[in-house]
Amino acid sequence: MITDFQLVEDLLNEKYEKYNNPLFIEVDPIQIPHRFKCKEDIEIAGFISSIFAWGNRKTILNKSSEFLNYMHNSPYEFLLNHKTTDLKPFQKFRHRTFNAIDSLYFIEVLTDIYQNKGGLENVFSLGINDNDLSSENALVEFRNHFFNQENHLKRTEKHISSPKNGASCKRLNMYLRWMVRKDNKGVDFGLWSKIKPSQLVCPVDVHVKNVATKLGLLQNTGNEWSKAFNLTQYLKMFDPVDPVKYDFALFGMGIENYFGDK
Repeated sequence: MITDFQLVEDLLNEKYEKYNNPLFIEVDPIQIPHRFKCKEDIEIAGFISSIFAWGNRKTILNKSSEFLNYMHNSPYEFLLNHKTTDLKPFQKFRHRTFNAIDSLYFIEVLTDIYQNKGGLENVFSLGINDNDLSSENALVEFRNHFFNQENHLKRTEKHISSPKNGASCKRLNMYLRWMVRKDNKGVDFGLWSKIKPSQLVCPVDVHVKNVATKLGLLQNTGNEWSKAFNLTQYLKMFDPVDPVKYDFALFGMGIENYFGDK
């Protein structure tokens, strides 16, 4: 474990600069929304690819591409104007435990969000205010809104997690990083302004968890959400305005096996 504060800060900054670059896009699910130019297309494609972001990376990219192909690679236009017959291809869609039932419900809710609610940024911002330390309330309210349709099935709820249930919300935190963080590195989009970068919570997967633990930034106590929140509070010591930029460093070090774990 590295315990020297300055050494940890220097290491994180070094690895942040290394991994926060367009080469990162080539093998990451963020590649999917980078295929689009329209703000709404980026938001929708990013949301879909983040929801599918578990398992093998190649499969994630392939399944995200398949889903968007069914939307004619114009997801915003599809949500605004699709007909019932356009939904037929989704009846055969599968990605791990995400199936046709889930696909059709997600399309129904996203259609309502873009036809009647002003888009995903508005809905993600329902539960947050400027004084909130994190996006916790935003994530809770987003999930509540997403599943307020009477016809939703219980099985579909597992595809969107909530801090209220103690989940780390890794995929949603990753999506918010994509949409909210603003820099000139060419990876994150920085399209949204209603959530501040300082309110983001670090996405925690096995790579981030292992590296953060070895750096002394993560204690193995509490539920998964509290671990992610507390890790982010540590990261704010290095950058209080943009702490989640260190997701690049932690994840990248995990991928490169920086500590030589067997």
